[in-house]
Amino acid sequence: MEYISSPWRAEYVKNAFQTKGCVFCNALKTEDPAQAFILTRAEHNFILLNKFPYTPGHLIIAPLAHLDSIEKATKASTDELNDLLKLSLSLLKKHYQPHGFNTGMNLGQSAGAGVIHHYHTHVIPRWTGDSNFMPLVGNTKVVIETLDQTYTQLLPLFQEAKVGGGI
Repeated sequence: MEYISSPWRAEYVKNAFQTKGCVFCNALKTEDPAQAFILTRAEHNFILLNKFPYTPGHLIIAPLAHLDSIEKATKASTDELNDLLKLSLSLLKKHYQPHGFNTGMNLGQSAGAGVIHHYHTHVIPRWTGDSNFMPLVGNTKVVIETLDQTYTQLLPLFQEAKVGGGI
């Protein structure tokens, strides 16, 4: 049997059920946006890197308000979310040149939501062949860059886009 080292997963495995509070609200309270991998903050929503990405550039768009369902959000908030989704797709296309994207929400535990009390949208760049035997047989993801590398590369793109007031 072969092993692939993924030491960054240790934090998640150790703390998956010990996190106090909401991961998104906690990220917003962090004094240093880089520590929470926040790329930008707009009037109603913010964009951050998924700390446990499926592929490089896996982003999350979440409302600033702690809401468990999109139906409770204002029209201004959901309109902005869609604008941020369009911006994210554009910037990720420019930087990574993926072959496609998965975008969407997992609403509720039975739908696969890891965070059920703060709705959010995933934006996942995809490449032909990125779903290989590792996740299917080995239940392991291989990501080719660290979160710090992804953040360092994407932050200037979001800053240049001048979303809302920035971070």
